Amino acid sequence: MKSYILGDSIALFGRHMTHLRRTPQKILHVTLMPIMFVILFGYLFGSSMSVPDGDYHEYIMAGIFIQIMLASVVTTGVGVAEDLKNGLVDRFRSMPMAQVSVLLGRTFADVLLNATSCIAMASVGLLIGWRTHTNVFKLLEGFLLIFLLGFVMTWLGSLIGLIVREPQGVNAVAMFVTMPSSFLSATFYPLDNLPGWLQTIAQWNPMTTMATALRELWGNPTANGTDLAFPLRYPVASSLIMLSLLLVVLIPLTTRAYDRAARKG
Repeated sequence: MKSYILGDSIALFGRHMTHLRRTPQKILHVTLMPIMFVILFGYLFGSSMSVPDGDYHEYIMAGIFIQIMLASVVTTGVGVAEDLKNGLVDRFRSMPMAQVSVLLGRTFADVLLNATSCIAMASVGLLIGWRTHTNVFKLLEGFLLIFLLGFVMTWLGSLIGLIVREPQGVNAVAMFVTMPSSFLSATFYPLDNLPGWLQTIAQWNPMTTMATALRELWGNPTANGTDLAFPLRYPVASSLIMLSLLLVVLIPLTTRAYDRAARKG
């Protein structure tokens, strides 16, 4: 059964890759937008932002990586909703295949797109002054944590797409979920720059924990100050636990939502 699911997932992953080759504008979208984010925040905000004990160009990169991973909620959700709307799911349902493979093929393909975005962002980040100050293992650990976040967000996007089922509606719902997660956190600015009540919200925001974990792994400034919330004291472990729990919840919920959507046709 496992090899059956794996084979179907690989086949559907290949289908998505073929579709990408035929629509290169999607690849341009996932590379040009991250580059614009790096340039915008690195030069526009970097000229007016100060970070205690560090450089803003190094501080901001973790936040931009997270922002792009959050954007995959929209990308995946809209793609799933379009598959439902154009009848592709109905065709898959009539085929002798493991239905969960449809979701696995989609999510792994979108994670590969996320990896492409990360390469583009890292390249431009190096040009504007971003550097890491730890060893190669911690560098890779940081990127693995990013990809895990991206994988979780693709499942969240799939769930939203299966529930909402309209591409425009998916975009609105996904933005409602992801925008507060990124901007009510310490992804783009130090905690000390926020009013007191927002600091409390930001400290317990999982994206602040993620950003702190990446900054610690890469030796970049965290600028979180003192008297930290518990997750920020152990950011790497807290991030792994948080993402693992989300996957445990999202995968079965999304699978059931797919089964219901497939039955409705």
